[in-house]
Amino acid sequence: MIGLPAGTRIWIAAGFTDMRCGFNGLAAKVESALLDDPFSGHVFAFRGRRGNVIKLLWSSGDGLCMFAKRLEHGRFIWPQATEGKVHLTPAQLSMLLEGINWKQPERTAPLMSVL
Repeated sequence: MIGLPAGTRIWIAAGFTDMRCGFNGLAAKVESALLDDPFSGHVFAFRGRRGNVIKLLWSSGDGLCMFAKRLEHGRFIWPQATEGKVHLTPAQLSMLLEGINWKQPERTAPLMSVL
C-alpha cells in the first residue's frame, strides 16, 4: 500500500456498498452517507456484500485515488454497525487489507517488561 501522510484519518464505511461504484459513486457515498468531504485527504474504505472485495478512496491533492482488492479465500472483517463510519489506525488498516481480524489481533508472545 502507498504510504499515507501524517495526520491522515482512515474511515470504514459501515454496512455494505455496491462494488460496481467507481470514483464518483464512492465520493457521493462519502458525502451523503458519511457526511464527510471525499477531497479531505482521508482514506475511506468500502466493502461489498459478500465481504471478499474492498475499495479504498482518498484524495492525493491533485485527484482521487482508488485501491481495490479481492480476497480469493476468506473475507474482510467489518464492523457490526449498518450505517455511519468507524475510525481505524494505519496498523488496523494493514491488518484489514491482509484479511486479518483487526478488531481482536492477538500477540504471538507475551509482552516483555523493559527495565
